[in-house]
Amino acid sequence: MATSTIKYLGDLRTEATHIQSGDKIITDAPLDNNGKGEAFSPTDLLATSLASCMLTIMGIAARGRTINIDGTTCEITKVMAAEPRRVSEIHAALNFVNPYTDKEKAVLENAAKTCPVFYSLHPDIKKVITFNYSG
Repeated sequence: MATSTIKYLGDLRTEATHIQSGDKIITDAPLDNNGKGEAFSPTDLLATSLASCMLTIMGIAARGRTINIDGTTCEITKVMAAEPRRVSEIHAALNFVNPYTDKEKAVLENAAKTCPVFYSLHPDIKKVITFNYSG
């Protein structure tokens, strides 16, 4: 069964529909690539999916150990390269609001760095992951 359907709406915009839920995502070409930049670009979604996946896998690991990661955020910075145009780096800053032991930090960091999207990205894409603990 298909995961999603994507429709080209014109003017460098697409609408993706998640088949199981019906949720929709609009993409728009970025300003630096002839677009309006009014929505996530496809490469924004690529980088953003890394953060969503890391947080999800950390949530699974945390749930099994009664570690609370509620309120944790991740700021993503995508770096583009030319010739060919591609994502060359993704910087992810994970920001935790709760206090953790060194063992809990190790569990969370391992979970983040072993998520499926992390492993699915091409090895040439530099992934810079930082963990900021303020709790």
